[in-house]
Amino acid sequence: MFEPKKILVPTDFSGYSDNALKQAVDIAEKFNAKIVLLHVIDENIQQCAADYCVNIELIEQLKKQSMITSEDNLKKAIAIAKEKTKVDISLKIGKGAPAEVILDEQLKNGIDLIVIASHGKTGILRHLIGSVTDKVVRAAKCPVMVIRA
Repeated sequence: MFEPKKILVPTDFSGYSDNALKQAVDIAEKFNAKIVLLHVIDENIQQCAADYCVNIELIEQLKKQSMITSEDNLKKAIAIAKEKTKVDISLKIGKGAPAEVILDEQLKNGIDLIVIASHGKTGILRHLIGSVTDKVVRAAKCPVMVIRA
């Protein structure tokens, strides 16, 4: 029988990701597993659009603020989850293309289950599954549980 011991839950702080975390907590309680709550900051901030370009210092400032906000949001999500459970939940922030960072985290840290929302903030409802989720499902080396939006 499959008994996960380390569960990865990618989050974009959407309600869909919150539901994925709730499901992961239920699984972790049942199998005495640990959870890694991961947020990925996509560093592809477009500096120029049409004839307008943003100052590079402003881009760097936005990246720093994004990191601070992400860490605060992860801590809040963990605090809310910890009100209802004693499951060990750690936080992690990655930088880069979300699917690639999720898959890299899975390989490097012995993740044996990924619990991910079917859509995130950028999910377009005309698609059956979000693009990040689709890439993770196709390339992960462990089971992936997709929580429907």
